[in-house]
Amino acid sequence: MADQPAATNPKKSSRPAPGSAARLPLGLNFKLSLMMFLQYAIWGAWLPLLWPYLAGHLKFDETQIGMMFAVGAIGAIIAPFIAGQLADRYFSTERFLAFSHLIGGVLIWQLSSLTTYSQFLVFSLVYSLVYSPTLSLTNSLAFAHLPDRDRDFGRVRIWGTVGWIVVGISIGQWLYHHYTPEGATVAVKVQAQAAGMADAFRVSGALGIIMGLFCFFLPHTPPAKGKQRNASLEALGEIRRQPLITLFLLAVPISCIHQFYFVHTSKFLGLYQAQAGELIEWFNSIFGVGGVGLMTVGQMSELAVLAMMPLLAKILSRKTLLGIGIIAYGLRMFLFGYVDQIVAATGISPVPILLVGVAMHGLCFGCFIFVAFMVVDEETTGDVRASAQSLFNLVIVGVGVIVGSLIATQFAGSKWVKGTGDTIDYHRLFSVPMWASVACLVVLLAFYPGGKKRGGERGA
Repeated sequence: MADQPAATNPKKSSRPAPGSAARLPLGLNFKLSLMMFLQYAIWGAWLPLLWPYLAGHLKFDETQIGMMFAVGAIGAIIAPFIAGQLADRYFSTERFLAFSHLIGGVLIWQLSSLTTYSQFLVFSLVYSLVYSPTLSLTNSLAFAHLPDRDRDFGRVRIWGTVGWIVVGISIGQWLYHHYTPEGATVAVKVQAQAAGMADAFRVSGALGIIMGLFCFFLPHTPPAKGKQRNASLEALGEIRRQPLITLFLLAVPISCIHQFYFVHTSKFLGLYQAQAGELIEWFNSIFGVGGVGLMTVGQMSELAVLAMMPLLAKILSRKTLLGIGIIAYGLRMFLFGYVDQIVAATGISPVPILLVGVAMHGLCFGCFIFVAFMVVDEETTGDVRASAQSLFNLVIVGVGVIVGSLIATQFAGSKWVKGTGDTIDYHRLFSVPMWASVACLVVLLAFYPGGKKRGGERGA
């Protein structure tokens, strides 16, 4: 990405030369890492289990479940105009996070006892309004205190992935050992496990209360006066410049591609259960049941990519990293869509091919979404960074999730994919996001500014 001199871009604060930033203090590193651990453990406790819980225990239909996921994205859409404004102009970020998580912890606990569709929908909507803003605000708080963005953000954010994995394995093991009747049929085991998934909301609620209390001890991050009273409008003015305008435009289709993976992969992998039966049982014995299993491979690869990010961010441009992420999205869809053709041509088992596809998640998330949040931080001024992070969260988690879910389900039910029967043609289905990835890569190469990356150190 081309570096712009301060004289030609007065909106950005000056930054020290690369390598001149102080080391990240141990105490600050611990606080920010624990913040990320709890932030994503709260989410990871229930999100992988939401679909099987609603379908298997509460018996909601697909349309109703789709609405639950849609209302979950509404909070991300509203967040920039409420949470970003409050954090940028009126309240310190750590206190906003504290009260949000305390309220959210109480709300998510209630979901464990709700049984009707209307009750669950209303509480899910309110919870999304409270929790969604905290995703971007933890990023902006971390960026505000890290001496070197490139060097330090990866080592802090990686603990969010660790939190997701740890809580997922813990709940999966709890379901495996306490809600899996020995000697029962598969159907009975699945039903019992689905009922036990209510405990995931209680775990998330307890973690939310702990996070809320802990936030009072996070580094003080006060609001800024800014050039405009409305921080979101000021942030929108900065987003109109390159490279942010290209990044924001790419975020919607990339998020849609992301949703094809989360909506269809679990059912798709189930088609190969016969070939991977022993492997799945082994994964379940280690990682538990419910929402983890083979999908944990993706989080493990995410850990590896984030661990390497301090090095990658220093030797590769932002444009190159974003390009690698987009290529990974396309390659994953290619491996899923053409797995049968690859097996026919090579004679190898489909299992390793699918595992490589799942493992692409690390590059997809690490090189595109993770790096994108870094770009948003370094390309906006300090007085609107919380709003800018929330706006990007709006696009990637809000609009992208809603539009992506609708597109993914519409294509899956179309005659082009299903023909006259009910069987999904996954070759055709996954070819849609595969070619969309190619189009996104072309847009990135054509419009995103090239050149060397910007230095990662925090300026005054």
